[in-house]
Amino acid sequence: METVDVIIPAYRPGKEFEKLLDSLSTQNYPVEKILVMNTEEKFWNTAWEKKFPKVDVVHLKKADFDHGGTRCRGARLSDSDIMVFMTQDAVPADRNLIGNLIRPLQENSKVGAAYARQLAREDCAYLEKYTRRFNYPETSSIKWEKDTGIYGIKTYFCSNVCAAYKKSIYEEIGGFVKKAIFNEDMIYAGTMAKRGYGIAYAADACVIHSHNYSCRQQFHRNFDLGVSQADHPEIFEGVPSEGEGLRLVKKSLAYLIKTGHIWLVPKLAGQSGFKYMGYFLGKRYKKLPKKVILFCTMNREYWKNE
Repeated sequence: METVDVIIPAYRPGKEFEKLLDSLSTQNYPVEKILVMNTEEKFWNTAWEKKFPKVDVVHLKKADFDHGGTRCRGARLSDSDIMVFMTQDAVPADRNLIGNLIRPLQENSKVGAAYARQLAREDCAYLEKYTRRFNYPETSSIKWEKDTGIYGIKTYFCSNVCAAYKKSIYEEIGGFVKKAIFNEDMIYAGTMAKRGYGIAYAADACVIHSHNYSCRQQFHRNFDLGVSQADHPEIFEGVPSEGEGLRLVKKSLAYLIKTGHIWLVPKLAGQSGFKYMGYFLGKRYKKLPKKVILFCTMNREYWKNE
């Protein structure tokens, strides 16, 4: 039986995080260790280590956190066959999450990563619920490098909100990039695909996770997404990147009209515009003044040493 560790970067974890720890501790496929990479020790609840014996915590300073580097550090602390990375705000939908998530890795030796389906929270906005269903459909799939002609950049999609990685392939690839503003999961998945490995989407492995981002937040997130792609032309250059976004807009518009939610069309237009504007500027960040970059980014800490 292959061993599984779960690695979770955390910052100011609260009651929802306790639900996550409880659910991971009672999965039908047992988890060996839950490694928490916690930013700022003063916000950590020490009672969790007693309540959940599988929890190991490593405390970091805020200045030391990095989307790629922190996960790399967590991976070095794991000696399991499979590593599952999660975010602190994702909650397993049931006790079969781990078993269903790692199954594609167990069934195909050439599949190096698998990511979970994200279900919307109860308080999720109407339009965002549709976006979740668009990005995380009911049917599982495996994508390979040859699929870039069909899916474009979506071929490399993988989300560390909840994703599993074979440790042996992870070490062969060299792990996540050590410094990443964002998107470390897709950068890794793209590298892996170019080495001949597949990326699985496990639709029966479900976590509850969604956000109601404002237009401004969408702008900042997509700016950083654009930066991450600009920094890694070896992965993303030459791969169609805007077709999937346009398809989402068209599908969302048709859905709003079909369901009689016409009044949400201006919101769709606004969100889509801010997303594209952020992404457009992020891809061209090297031409922008530092002040403009700091205004656009979601992660100001990242630019301190740039």
